[in-house]
Formats: sequence, C-alpha cells, structure tokens
Amino acid sequence: MSVQCETTAKAASGAPMSVFERWLTLWVALCIVVGIGLGQFFPAPFQFLGKLEIAQVNIPVGLLIWVMIIPMLMKVDFGALHQVRAHWKGIGVTLFVNWAVKPFSMALLAWLFIRGLFAPWLPAEQLDSYVAGLILLAAAPCTAMVFVWSRLTGGDPYFTLSQVALNDSIMVFAFAPIVGLLLGLSSIVVPWDTLLTSVVLYIVMPVIIAQLWRSRLLKQGQARFDATLDRLGHASILALLATLVLLFAFQGEAILQQPLIILLLAVPILIQVFFNSALAYWLNRKVGEKHNVACPSALIGASNFFELAVAAAISLFGFESGAALATVVGVLIEVPVMLLVVRIVNRTKGWYEEGPAVAVHV
Repeated sequence: MSVQCETTAKAASGAPMSVFERWLTLWVALCIVVGIGLGQFFPAPFQFLGKLEIAQVNIPVGLLIWVMIIPMLMKVDFGALHQVRAHWKGIGVTLFVNWAVKPFSMALLAWLFIRGLFAPWLPAEQLDSYVAGLILLAAAPCTAMVFVWSRLTGGDPYFTLSQVALNDSIMVFAFAPIVGLLLGLSSIVVPWDTLLTSVVLYIVMPVIIAQLWRSRLLKQGQARFDATLDRLGHASILALLATLVLLFAFQGEAILQQPLIILLLAVPILIQVFFNSALAYWLNRKVGEKHNVACPSALIGASNFFELAVAAAISLFGFESGAALATVVGVLIEVPVMLLVVRIVNRTKGWYEEGPAVAVHV
C-alpha cells in the first residue's frame, strides 16, 4: 500500500466524531425552525435567491454544495482501489447491496408507503416528487461519514477506503442511469439534460478538483493535508447548514400546513436503512468475511451521500419540491439511526463470529 493510502487509512480509523457530526440531528432541527421562521417573515430575499439559476441549476446552492462535497471527496484515496482484491467477498456484498438492492428496494418502499399507505395524509400534487427524492437519496451511497461509522465499529480502515473509492468511481457512471430508470418506472418525467448536468456538476467536477487538490497537498506533507482538511471541514458544515436553512425557508408553508410530512417520509427511509444494513451484514457472514469487514460493508449501504441527493433534488425539481424535502429528511435522521446500527453490529459480534465459516479477526 502507498504511503498516502496508509496515512489516510490511519486518519480514517482514528479521527474522532466531531461535535457537529454527533449532534447533526439537533442542527438540522434548528435549521428547520430558523428556515421556516425566516421564510415566513422575510419571503422576498429567499424568492430572489431561488430565481438565481443558470440551466436550471441554482447558483447559490451549487456553490454551497461544492463547499460541502469537495472536502469529503478529498478524504477518498482512489489509490486504495487495488485493495479490493484482499477482501473481494466483502466488496462483492457491498456492491450488490449498494447498486442492485438499495435503490430498487427504496423505490418499492416509496411506492408502497408514499403512493399507497400514506397518500391520504400527504399533498397529492407532491406524491411523485416525494418518491423521486427518496430514490435520489438511495442512489447515492455514503462517502465521508462511513469513515466515522467504520471507526466506531473497529472496521478495517483499508477495506473502508477501498470500498468508498470503488463506490465513488461507480457512482460517476451509475447514478444517472439508475435514477433515470427508477424515475421512469415511477412514471415521473426525467429531465435528462438536468440530470446529466447534476452528475457533472456534483460528482465528476468535485471528484476531479478534490483529487487534484488532495494530491497537491499531500506532496507538501501529511500535516499540511490534515490542517487544510480540518479548515475546509468547518466551511463544509456552514455550507450544509446554510443550504438547509434555504430549503426550509421554501418548504415552511407545506410543513406548517401538514407537520406530519417529515415523520411519514422518515418511515421508508428507516426501513431501508435497517433492511440494507442487515442484508449486507448477514451476507458477509454467509460468505465468511471478518467482522471488521462486515461492519463497514453493512454501514456504507445503510448510510447515504445526502449532500449529493439534496443537490440533485434541487436541480431536478426545485427548492419547493417534495423531492428536496424528502432528501433533507434523510439528513435529519442520519446520525441517530446510524448510531443505532453501529450499536447493533457491535453487540452482535459474538453471534457473527459463531458462524463456522467466518474468519475471526486477530
């Protein structure tokens, strides 16, 4: 393994969970209150910001999303891709769950709950938009936060790096086709030009910029890289909070009229988190992978790259859409739900390693 990959793996396995990450749900809740309040009392400035678009891409949000995404992508070492051979069974489970199960199971849950069971309690004109937002959320596997979840379960840092790098590489090519397919199957009109523009703006270009910047910083030393990433992390946090305030300023009227919307949207997200994490965890046990590989494999499929999902939802459907709100609900429940999954896989380590084919980590 290269020196760069090794130092990144150490950072990934030892970096503490920040105050922001630990209390993400609280910050999102505060953004809901602040955003709704500002939107109700000062609607004109937000309407102005909402109209600042080029080719259906909102300029303020586009800039904020870049500030959010680029620091996270700088943590990804694509040099770790060769490590997939060391745990090819775990990688196989990760890819199967992330790309063959997760988006399609979420689409099924969205059809079942949003268009079926919960339809009487949701605004009829937003049902398709809610479904689209849930699909966008599920089509983007987690990137940065999986390092945190992996560390909390004692996950193999090299495996975590390799699966994140591989998933991000696949996402460049698979995100648009999967989203387009599932939206089409959901009878939702797909603005393909906007979808492809979103992929270029929020995946391809940030990946290129992040990796060039990463390479340049690492040439100046690991200390310089870590210090820069730490400073960028604060900017990323502020950008996320600003984006959420903007979203809830536009969504305020709908939420005030039907406050149960957020709770109802959370139900299919919660089900798919537990289903996908359990499936990946069980499959890793069946194929005989180590527990410290099964944990990050299960957690990456349960978590989401919600920054990308939010950006794509805004680009495709707008600030006031149900799609944008659905993706933000994913942000709202991310940390408490993932911490619960972390606790479950930690507490079941004994059961996991009782499997006769499982290799016990030494």
